[in-house]
Amino acid sequence: MMRNAFRLAAGLLAGGCLTLAAADAPFDGLNLGLGNLYRVSNAQSRSISPENFTGEKGMAAMSTNGPARGPARDLGQGWKVSPFANVAAHATFTLADITGPGAIQQIWMTPSPLDRTRSFILRIYWDGEKDPSVECPLGDFFACGMGRYCQISSLPVCVNPGSAFNSYWQMPFHKQCKVTVENLDDAAMTIYYQINYTLTTVPDDAAYFHAQFRRQNPLTTKGIYTILDGVEGQGQYVGTYLAWGVHSSGWWGEGEIKFYLDGDTTFPTICGTGTEDYFCGSYDFDTKGADGQSHYTEFSTPYSGLAQVIRPDGHYESQTRFGLYRWHIRDPIRFQKDLKVTIQALGWQSGGRYLPLQDDIASVAFWYQTLPHKKFPPLPSRDELEAR
Repeated sequence: MMRNAFRLAAGLLAGGCLTLAAADAPFDGLNLGLGNLYRVSNAQSRSISPENFTGEKGMAAMSTNGPARGPARDLGQGWKVSPFANVAAHATFTLADITGPGAIQQIWMTPSPLDRTRSFILRIYWDGEKDPSVECPLGDFFACGMGRYCQISSLPVCVNPGSAFNSYWQMPFHKQCKVTVENLDDAAMTIYYQINYTLTTVPDDAAYFHAQFRRQNPLTTKGIYTILDGVEGQGQYVGTYLAWGVHSSGWWGEGEIKFYLDGDTTFPTICGTGTEDYFCGSYDFDTKGADGQSHYTEFSTPYSGLAQVIRPDGHYESQTRFGLYRWHIRDPIRFQKDLKVTIQALGWQSGGRYLPLQDDIASVAFWYQTLPHKKFPPLPSRDELEAR
């Protein structure tokens, strides 16, 4: 009894020492929330925008020859001379090139024209790697695909009126970060943007943010869509965005999502119970309207949403399309060696039987992992990316 009491006291003492040590350690300015905003830090706040392409201290708002120099001609330097950048057709523009260590904490973007965001490719490179860890059409990265605006109110992604894309994913890096946008279109694009980041020490166990886009239209592997495959390393899966266009009538979301972890082959470790269940809804996302009929019901919450339902209009809009997101913030899917993620495209046919579908499915997988990462599959061509 005395020995157990001694061990308990020793454990409490050790825990108390660890707590004190953690409290005494300098605050790195990362992992921010209401619970630690009061803490001071030696982290340095920086921001890159067309008014300060390098993010250097004391170097913002110096432009004299920016694209808004006409409206500012009577006021001069410092008066909103360079609020946006133009990207020529078939050109790649470097939005940011940052020397670390540090972390991106927020990204705001407004691209134009909005209906061509599938032709604007966002890429992010970490620590000098040649292949991007993020490669995704701009709208889909912000869970707002198919070239359409939809309002999203989630924790890591907000899309606000009239076409403001916001990301709050924390993206740490040790040496260097490079962010680019490629314009695949035949006409120039305009982009307003601001990338807010901090220069600070980064924990040794900090993994790197990744996002990968895929699309099949129609689904060639009948009934099975691969969201992510070929991931090697240690990390955690943190989110899914799906842009789903149905090619048949009836309910389309009976399919299960499956996570194959660390050597799983035929059978996964984690299997869901249905598409709407995975996106934290139920029973086809249906509620009854004022007409007494059931309707798809859009919703946007901190961790999940059916943020977009594009309905047939009896004219050119001939097929229903859906935009769905699910963020694994409280329940990340951790893997030690490798990861594969699939979802079934499953509807109904006669006799109460499942019907494997061949729909139009696009996805973005979001995860953190150690470097190096395996090279992504090639993006679809511009015509294959287009939301039609």
